[in-house]
Amino acid sequence: MYLMLAPIGLAQVRLLQVNIGMTTHANVRALAAKCLYKVVDGGRSLSDELPQAQSKAAIKDKGLLQELCYGVLRYLPELEYEVRTFISKPLKGKQRVCHFLMLVGVYQLKYLRIPDHAAVSETVAACKPLKNFHLKGLINGVLRSVQRASQKSASQENPAPESITQAPYNKPAPVKYNHPSWFIDKVRSAYPEKWQQILAENQQKPPMWLRVNQRHHSVEQYLEKLAQAEIAVAQTDAQSGGILLTKAVDVELLPGFDLGHVSVQDGAAQQAGILLNPNNGDQVLDCCAAPGGKTCHLLELNPNIDMTALDVDQNRLDRVQENLTRLKLDAKLICADASQPENWAQAQSFNHILLDAPCSATGVIRRHPDIKWLRKAADIAELVELQQQILVKIWSLLKPGGTLLYATCSILPEENEQQIARFIDQHDDAKLISLSQYSADENALGWQILPNTQGMDGFYYAKLEKQPSA
Repeated sequence: MYLMLAPIGLAQVRLLQVNIGMTTHANVRALAAKCLYKVVDGGRSLSDELPQAQSKAAIKDKGLLQELCYGVLRYLPELEYEVRTFISKPLKGKQRVCHFLMLVGVYQLKYLRIPDHAAVSETVAACKPLKNFHLKGLINGVLRSVQRASQKSASQENPAPESITQAPYNKPAPVKYNHPSWFIDKVRSAYPEKWQQILAENQQKPPMWLRVNQRHHSVEQYLEKLAQAEIAVAQTDAQSGGILLTKAVDVELLPGFDLGHVSVQDGAAQQAGILLNPNNGDQVLDCCAAPGGKTCHLLELNPNIDMTALDVDQNRLDRVQENLTRLKLDAKLICADASQPENWAQAQSFNHILLDAPCSATGVIRRHPDIKWLRKAADIAELVELQQQILVKIWSLLKPGGTLLYATCSILPEENEQQIARFIDQHDDAKLISLSQYSADENALGWQILPNTQGMDGFYYAKLEKQPSA
């Protein structure tokens, strides 16, 4: 006997697809446009928005989605300039998301190896899921115009001298350097001989650094494991033992990652544990600790310290616990405001304090290109006052003879050298410990690391010792 099957409708087909795992994934270029719209126009962090977007993409598209979002944010003014050249008026309202779709398309044409015809057709196709199908003609026209202009520019790259009739148009500084004007001005003022190099380094893709958990392996032993796994190494840092990979790899490919044998942490951030260098039994506070890389590194270097990790955000503090759990380490976690120790310190004092202060993050732009567009000039003065407030309050928790390591991932002097100079001037019991052995400038107040110095992110350290009361 044969079993007759009744025809099923579209809704039932979709339900059946879900039940057997045949889920439909969103258009990757539409996802990128939405993500960029939320970051640039909505002021949202890329670190928050990208994972949500990737959860809707096919596995094969997750890498492309990340590349599109990071790439557009790196070259935002340049891409905006290209689009504005070929449209009469900007898109607004519900159409605004398609402005970012055009940026996604232009980025592909200029910087990716995707064939031009595929970049254009796939980008235009994304109009439909963005519910702006009526804009497909406009977007197609803009992308085709950019394509032709790029081809023409390439053909005229080396014109004969007699064919040059006028000097090329000088683009505005934000377009030329792909940074906001206020930041260009600050960097040029602080580093008159290096500002262009700093801006150029910010445009590079960040490298991948590893921190070996030396409770399990020495650096040399782990280098052997990497060689066996055919993971190439570019260099190791003599001070911290950090390992710089030639090419970034998925953490799942790192030998022993799930066992806590290694962590991913930039070479500059790895210097904190070496500089603080606590002894057995010392009470140590990691202030503004999330996501916990420095907390864990300190415990790896010396598991016999009494470690407390503080952060104001419980969600971020949960990440500290996740890192501690993976590495099988223990620390006391406190969710509280570092600027108000009277609410949580309970007369406790510490031998060592690591203050990784809230900052502009201008030293890690190559890792987080959205910083260029989320941070505003007015933010810097507010951050400087917050840093000073936390520094003063946390200083009161440091035992006489103890050390405080002040750290930021900023390159702006007002957050770094000027901040420390101001603090020392106002506190007679604060003595600066020289870090001249690390800094290229022997007279520097602390250690300022600029982006890509020995492959590291931009960072700043100053070490202070609390003098006993007279």
